[in-house]
Amino acid sequence: MKWLEKFFRPKSIAVIGASRDVHKVGFITLKNLVLAGYTGKIYPINPHASSILKRACYSSVLSVPASIDMAVITVPAEQALRVLKECGKKGIKHIVMITAGFSEIGDMKREQELRKIIKQYGLKVIGPNCLGVLDMNNQLDTLFLPADRLVRPKKGSISFMTQSGATGSTVLDLMAKEKYGFAKFVSYGNAADVTETDLLEYLGNDKETKVICMYVESIRDGKRFLEIARNVTKKKPVIILKGGMTKEGAKATMSHTASLAGSFEIYSGAFKQAGIIQAHNLEDLFNYAKIIEKSIKPKGRRVQVITNGGGFGILATDYLSMSGLQINEPSKKTLTMLKKSFPATYTVKNPIDLTGSATSDNYRKAITVCLQDKTIDVLLVILLYQTPQIDTSIVDDLIRYNNLKKKPLVVISMGGDFTIRHMQTLEEAGVPCFMYPHSAATAIKILCEYYIKK
Repeated sequence: MKWLEKFFRPKSIAVIGASRDVHKVGFITLKNLVLAGYTGKIYPINPHASSILKRACYSSVLSVPASIDMAVITVPAEQALRVLKECGKKGIKHIVMITAGFSEIGDMKREQELRKIIKQYGLKVIGPNCLGVLDMNNQLDTLFLPADRLVRPKKGSISFMTQSGATGSTVLDLMAKEKYGFAKFVSYGNAADVTETDLLEYLGNDKETKVICMYVESIRDGKRFLEIARNVTKKKPVIILKGGMTKEGAKATMSHTASLAGSFEIYSGAFKQAGIIQAHNLEDLFNYAKIIEKSIKPKGRRVQVITNGGGFGILATDYLSMSGLQINEPSKKTLTMLKKSFPATYTVKNPIDLTGSATSDNYRKAITVCLQDKTIDVLLVILLYQTPQIDTSIVDDLIRYNNLKKKPLVVISMGGDFTIRHMQTLEEAGVPCFMYPHSAATAIKILCEYYIKK
């Protein structure tokens, strides 16, 4: 899939439909490309302007006195086919077509004509009706949504592709807020040419991508997709959120991207056979990606809970058990050491309940001992910052313990702004954090299932 490389590493880009109007897609797309710090040549295409954002404009791509690696088309649908032909004549093979107004609104004739032009000139087209392409490692941002309204995520190792631009934009915004790191983002829209399977194969071989996330409503070539997926999931996790899970949702899918959703049961069975992790909502998608990206490989399914809130420890134990994980007591050596270190009011088993009187030092002792225990595979730390004897030094300690990479360490903290600030600090340092016990339990289950089956 090397032919997809220029979508992410173009040396020059033409923005066709670049506008002087700050509210129009053509201006915003050009501005985002500039703000991202893209280092290649940028050619704004506008026959009615001499320059935009201090860059000389050209009447068409045909008038640009240089070769162009990629074009981003933002003109209205009525003009899109004409400028696409001009791209073909210019020798521009890679096109991101943001323009909508094709099969998604029932105009099959226009989309058929689009495909004819693609075939005629041997083009590679992402879209139409898409959001654009984002590559955090190469300062590439062709999205048409303003950066002040849609904050871009930091650089990381999660790549996300989406059939829906709206879903994709929401994911980006939320992931940026939660401090997730992105490698690449692709909104592929109607998939008139480049499909989800093409992108999956490319990302499967992309060294910058550790985890692949997908939102799909339909899959054009199911057989080829599953073949590629089986190969990719042997190397890295693939997490899919499928739209159109119900009959009503499937009907909505048809009207959204003019594609058939197919049977959800069939999709689910096929995903499982191919080693794909299926998310049932956006929260799951985030959580699964996060824990796999940040955690080391667990050796088993045995989870030890440490808490300073008994009720939350019980809830976590329930959800862990219902998720098929093992809640074993620590080794006799660990129990002996903990009993010597803690007062009789603390419960020393699984969960280890340090009670509301717990200190940061209590947590340090419990975690240190449990990390040495070979009968424990995953350590789940429930930390309620509201209790008075917990000081912020525990945050640095948790980061240090996680960096030891002795076993997966997962943190649950529930609360308001004070708690959230500390959770964000942990997340930025690579510690997977969750607000609720059921979310953490489900994510740990996915982590164990992905690695242990291998």
